[in-house]
Amino acid sequence: MAFVITSPCIKERAADCMDVCPVDCISLGADQYYIDSDICIDCGACESACPVEAIYHEDEVPEGEIEYIQKAKSFFEMCD
Repeated sequence: MAFVITSPCIKERAADCMDVCPVDCISLGADQYYIDSDICIDCGACESACPVEAIYHEDEVPEGEIEYIQKAKSFFEMCD
């Protein structure tokens, strides 16, 4: 499992999460940042650094934000 960035990140450009990620698994998309679940090591550094509290462990994503799991997967599938 990995961490997921949800709706509070839309249009956010602070990049604190990218700065602390030890494996560089976070990428900037058109409207938000995304975490590549194939690279994420579940360290949680991004979650604690996020200034808008948009990052959750995949198992803990709030019900209204579940779509962001698939949104991240789709983003990285398009990058391949």
